[in-house]
Amino acid sequence: MENTEESLMFEPRFDANGLLPTVVQDAETGEVLMLAYMNRESLAETLQRGEMVYYSRSRQKLWHKGETSGCVQKVVLLAVDCDQDALLAKVRQCGEGACHTGRKSCFYRALEGGCLRFL
Repeated sequence: MENTEESLMFEPRFDANGLLPTVVQDAETGEVLMLAYMNRESLAETLQRGEMVYYSRSRQKLWHKGETSGCVQKVVLLAVDCDQDALLAKVRQCGEGACHTGRKSCFYRALEGGCLRFL
């Protein structure tokens, strides 16, 4: 029997809340766009649609990225980490950006000397 690190079986390990952290990266530039969470249903819908669907912890419901803004994320690649408890989604970001603030990335501030500055 293969160990988890070498297995080719996709067996995601959701946390106690049924969630899987997902790092979202621009497939072309490599820029990290956002961190979101997926549950079993959102993962299944993502695989079926070819567009990212997340689970909104604040709204406690599925969230098809771009459903209201039009800024959908087309799946280029989904990768799982070594122990299958996190995903990396490489996407083609359509529209203005990934962040609800209208920015390309949710990571638009840097911490320096205990203070934030805009990138």
